[in-house]
Amino acid sequence: MHRLALALTVMFGLLFGATAPAVAKDDIKAGVIKTYGDIAQAIYEDSLVTARNLQKAVAALVAAPSEATLKAAREAWIAARVPYMQSEVYRFGNPIVDEWEGRVNAWPLDEGLIDYVDAGRYGEESDENPLYTANVIANKQVKFGGKVLDAAKIDWKLLRKLHEVGGVEANVATGYHAIEFLLWGQDLNGTAAGAGNRPWTDFAKQGCTNGNCDRRAQYLTVATQMLVDDLGWMARQWQPEGAARKALTEKGLDAGIAAIVTGLGSLSYGELAGERMKLGLLLHDPEEEHDCFSDNTHNAHYYDVLGMLNVYGGEYRRINGNVVKGQGLTHLVRAAAPDLDTEMRAKLKATMEAFDAIKRRAEAKEAYDQMVGEGNAEGNAMIQAGIDRLTDQTKTLERVLAALKLKATFEGSDSLDAPDKVGKK
Repeated sequence: MHRLALALTVMFGLLFGATAPAVAKDDIKAGVIKTYGDIAQAIYEDSLVTARNLQKAVAALVAAPSEATLKAAREAWIAARVPYMQSEVYRFGNPIVDEWEGRVNAWPLDEGLIDYVDAGRYGEESDENPLYTANVIANKQVKFGGKVLDAAKIDWKLLRKLHEVGGVEANVATGYHAIEFLLWGQDLNGTAAGAGNRPWTDFAKQGCTNGNCDRRAQYLTVATQMLVDDLGWMARQWQPEGAARKALTEKGLDAGIAAIVTGLGSLSYGELAGERMKLGLLLHDPEEEHDCFSDNTHNAHYYDVLGMLNVYGGEYRRINGNVVKGQGLTHLVRAAAPDLDTEMRAKLKATMEAFDAIKRRAEAKEAYDQMVGEGNAEGNAMIQAGIDRLTDQTKTLERVLAALKLKATFEGSDSLDAPDKVGKK
């Protein structure tokens, strides 16, 4: 059986085959919260492991630049996204995650802050960002707002200062996407086939292309170490006595369950369906995709949805094959409203199938940024189908809140709620 088909069979078996334990609802709530924390701990630990693997690949690239070592580093980056994207369902219901997330997954970014860009495609300035083309790798001093920032030494202190410097969120200096840009470079293909194609010689010790290869290698090394450090910190917060676990339960069981549902609903609707998908579809803009330099967006979205299934079903398969399993929201909803649980599981199944179709199309025919292109009726329809399934499951989640007698607010998006406000760039 195809790996994806097998994975879907296992997941849907969990969602459709489990039966609610005959225990008091408060015991179920406590069990759901524990499983939720256990899964978070496992996901962040797996994210840390894969980030360390990425770090090893980056070290090999920097030590001996070649087509092969660059390819291996890119593959390690893509592998590192698999567990991390499953963690995004934890973002909106947990302030400790949301406040930290920008350091590791901020997007979109003005890549001209970091390195050279194609001025003809990227532009030379921005009214919103004075550091739009600062190119820290090429410049040892960065001037803005009457100030001079010393960038002679590329270290974690510099990158922390640069990250969202000047209050501009697009000044992304750290995290997965800064690393992605350094490994792939700009994707200059528009809605044509192809991802970024940075040459390995951009890191070469001899025959350096595009200048400053030593500083580029240093930036990549430091940014990767910072990613490892940040993921290690978050993994510790989800240990049994960690701050994230304590915050989840300090206001009572109902508040903890509400936080879990908030994470599901906000990722499903405002973030994924809205900001990451509908906006790009409205604009037909290939730049409005999450993993835009690597053309890995189909995977990013797929694993976001898988993360939702993990939380609702109470099961996560680790990168080593072990399974973290316990009571999920499905058990609690079934105890309160069995028919609603059946409906919710069916909606999640439909969503997963829609994103599996997007993933298969991207791997066999055309990348996500091609699917959103103007005039691509078939690709547009497939993206819209994913948006529709996310929106549909969010409506059921609102009913789940009511059935559990809980209150929560899901993130919205102008792209869905007020598309007339979304204009061409």
